[in-house]
Amino acid sequence: MDLKDKLVSSFLAFENNVDVDTQIHDIRNEAIKTFEEKGFPTKKEEAWKYTSLNKILKEDYSVFPKHDTSIDYKDIKKYFIHDIDSYKVIFIDGKYSSYLSETTHDGIDVCLMSAALSKPKYRLVIENYFNKAATKDSMPSLNTAFSQEGAYIHIPKNKLVEKPIQIIHFSTGTNEAALHQPRNLVVVGENSHVQIIERHQSLSDNAVLTNSVTEIFASKRAIVDYYKIQNDNENASLIDNTFIQQKRESVASVHTFTFGGKLTRNNLNFYQNGERIDSILKGVTIIGEKQHVDHNTLVHHIEPNCESHQDYKGIFGGNATGVFNGKIIVEKEAQKTNAFQANNNILISDKASINTKPQLEIFADDVKCSHGCTIGQLDESALFYMQSRGIPKKEAKALLMYAFSNNVLNSVKIPEMKQRITKIIANKLGVNIGFDL
Repeated sequence: MDLKDKLVSSFLAFENNVDVDTQIHDIRNEAIKTFEEKGFPTKKEEAWKYTSLNKILKEDYSVFPKHDTSIDYKDIKKYFIHDIDSYKVIFIDGKYSSYLSETTHDGIDVCLMSAALSKPKYRLVIENYFNKAATKDSMPSLNTAFSQEGAYIHIPKNKLVEKPIQIIHFSTGTNEAALHQPRNLVVVGENSHVQIIERHQSLSDNAVLTNSVTEIFASKRAIVDYYKIQNDNENASLIDNTFIQQKRESVASVHTFTFGGKLTRNNLNFYQNGERIDSILKGVTIIGEKQHVDHNTLVHHIEPNCESHQDYKGIFGGNATGVFNGKIIVEKEAQKTNAFQANNNILISDKASINTKPQLEIFADDVKCSHGCTIGQLDESALFYMQSRGIPKKEAKALLMYAFSNNVLNSVKIPEMKQRITKIIANKLGVNIGFDL
């Protein structure tokens, strides 16, 4: 039995064991029908032209965790941004860990998706927002069908969340090969501000496939800063689907830092529903060996006087493969749109490759839109100059690559987060350099 048939046949048993209302059951049933009809995406689809899931789908994944597993904080401390005070929503093999978490209901809700789906007090928010942004593509539909656990974050209007929120999903490797499908819902009210850090981390060398969906709703004048750290083990694969709906004068930014994992696919979709909206998409990718990273972005400008800014940097070594497929759509009514998109890449190996496809679809006539991509190697003259000043070649290369990605790091608004990413970059580049932050 292949994985698709296994999932479809497991759905009824899953549905019988979860406690949610009728509306959610209906949504799930519709989603599993969509997945059964479409199946897993293939390279025949334009959006997946350069990314094949065939190898990772051959594993015999366990659809449901077989046992509860506990882990000690000392063993996972390094995966937290532990030098800041933060709320924490921690999952182990798809199940909530109350011991490691710090949630709250004090003026805001930082808690569990399973509680929000089953308890009446959350019903109004769930009815208005759950599955309202996610598309009906195969992977989001598969997640919707099996959605049960994840982070539920609801920030009422006029709230400044004083502490960042860390969402971390750990996979222990207790099951030989595991499939996880976390579902996050973030609703940020009018004039409110929140910072969120998300990470998926495997603690063993066993195969792991994570199919994640996050829906984010930013109300009028809301500010959402979302950071993704992707630095997993070589047998871990991630398909990350993030959908962001923005209202008038809101600012939403997503920074994606991708350094590890076997296959990583980031589907990031912004929808602007109002005027004077700002959408920010930035990312740094540094991979080697046979790693594969695919960034697929969409910014949909629907109304006038809005902005979007995309800036993705990639450094590829070994036999690594990078993909960037970015699309900006400007509707006829979206006059005075200012949209920028850039994808710049460095290949540090003859066997590394990058497939980049920036796209603009513009139906308005009074706009300022630009897109572009570059692919090249390190500047030999700059490298020679640094060596002539006494900097060893390895460190000189690292400094040039750090400088290449620095404009993305400069927009990180959590200093401790910036320090952590800088350390990961130094480690990936194989140097010990103290960068001045």
